[in-house]
Amino acid sequence: MIIFVKLFLAHIIGDFLLQPNSWVSDKEKKKNKSIYLYIHTLLHGFLAWILVCETNFIGFAIVLAVTHGFIDYLKIRFQKNKTKRTWFMVDQALHILVLIGITYLYTNEFLAFYKLENSFWLLLTGIIFLTKPASILIKNIISIWTPENKNHHDDSLSNAGNYIGILERLFIFSFIITGHFEAIGFLLAAKSIFRFGDLKEAKDRKLTEYVLIGTLLSFGIALLTGLLIQHFQF
Repeated sequence: MIIFVKLFLAHIIGDFLLQPNSWVSDKEKKKNKSIYLYIHTLLHGFLAWILVCETNFIGFAIVLAVTHGFIDYLKIRFQKNKTKRTWFMVDQALHILVLIGITYLYTNEFLAFYKLENSFWLLLTGIIFLTKPASILIKNIISIWTPENKNHHDDSLSNAGNYIGILERLFIFSFIITGHFEAIGFLLAAKSIFRFGDLKEAKDRKLTEYVLIGTLLSFGIALLTGLLIQHFQF
């Protein structure tokens, strides 16, 4: 199981933290002619090998890299503007299936959840997942409901909403790991109070629903991640 955790950690680092938007744009524009498609592919294989940190894993790391690059190519080759959200979900699902398959072939075990030798990797994976990867996941899920005036100019700080979401997920995660569940209710109440004035002033039902869906998804992902890690860690 710890091998899968390390491979998943390598995946979210390579796909979300170390892949700038400029790389994504270049791949979508040039497809298989984009140099970043191949850099991204090699990066995934390298990260997987480094994190697993076992010499005999290098062959599996190469297989992982090649399959990752092929899946990415399929996505950029066939996705359209209207199907980006769907292809994002399919792309991530296929990558995870590959990770599961490689874990099984390498360990000859099918995700033994009860065998977690080192909780450090589990905690680190949870923390990193709740930052930019979770933000991108939520953004893609709620993209079909983006209100028309969401992008209008206002006085809010640049990317403030994104950083607030990351901080609240990390707070929830830490509350669950440390057993302070009551603090989660306090955090949700505090955010609701601060948000109520802005949404009331905006007088935009679609914006209110959009923010509510995003908030509930953010809290839900943080809760689920924290509970899963708490369950497998102890």
